[in-house]
Amino acid sequence: MPLKIILKPHEKIFLAGAVIENGSTRASFTVLNDAAILREKDILTEAKADTPCKLAYFLVQLMYMDGENAAGYQERFAVLAREIAAADPNTAELLNEIAQMVLQQKYYPALRLANQLIAYEKGLTEHGKESS
Repeated sequence: MPLKIILKPHEKIFLAGAVIENGSTRASFTVLNDAAILREKDILTEAKADTPCKLAYFLVQLMYMDGENAAGYQERFAVLAREIAAADPNTAELLNEIAQMVLQQKYYPALRLANQLIAYEKGLTEHGKESS
């Protein structure tokens, strides 16, 4: 199914192993085949993966962007997911959903779920700060 991408001026995207930066005007193009695509705003750098749930997102992102090495990232994700679930059992169901998407190589939907995990974690840390 074709995917139409509209880029804002100077917006960057990751497209099938390449980083593409738009020029000074809005642009659009259509991707006709299956390809890994992430907008710059959705890319988490390793330096910003500074919590367990952000690291989980980062590992799924690497699976999506670096498919050749996905198996290694999957192993690291599985270990991390067990650690997160052990620390907070409320995350187990969401982590299981992410793991199922990963096993099916549905990395983009897994990233969307991992965003929910980050939001949950952020809510916990913000609530903890309010309680202090």
